[in-house]
Amino acid sequence: MSTISPRLGQTYLRPAIEIFVGIPSIVYGWTGLTVLSPFIRDLFHLPYGNTVFTASLVLALMIFPTITSVAADSLTAVPESYQQAAYALGSTRWQMIWRVMLPAAGPGIGTGIILGLTRAFGEALAVSMVIGKTRAFPKNIFSSTSTLTSVIASNMGNTFDGTEYNSALWTMALLLLLISLFFIILTHLLARQGGGGKHGPAKT
Repeated sequence: MSTISPRLGQTYLRPAIEIFVGIPSIVYGWTGLTVLSPFIRDLFHLPYGNTVFTASLVLALMIFPTITSVAADSLTAVPESYQQAAYALGSTRWQMIWRVMLPAAGPGIGTGIILGLTRAFGEALAVSMVIGKTRAFPKNIFSSTSTLTSVIASNMGNTFDGTEYNSALWTMALLLLLISLFFIILTHLLARQGGGGKHGPAKT
């Protein structure tokens, strides 16, 4: 999309990925429930297909377009002079990509990964459709369980203030908030590192 075949990437791949970014979560959940869950069940000979593994695949499909889009922007933003300098030193195209472009775009790619993960942390609808929503800790990746977001969304309206279960739900919400804040801070640190690496003084 950015280096090997930019014309093909900008004409076809980039619009297709942006379409996937805008697809609602319920579409991913419905597709996972009707297509992916039976496939996982038959592939691994399981009694049911609503497992942690299925939910992980659905989340991976959901966050992949976001990560790809941000990573492509980061690679495109690498100055062309970096590529010309690498070719002038005798690098092949793959050496230029691996040793010049990827390190230069590393903070931006890392930011894209974190943004995708934060979307996965806060996702409730798609995951709840394919994970089984059982009140039990999973024994392995092929077990059913529930997520923090799905439990909070399903039960917060059915509890009374001051009860033990209501306090437990608020504690789970606080945990999600702390996780989100941690990754937001990490995103800012990566952005600052990328800005310093791009505009800071050269080291010899």
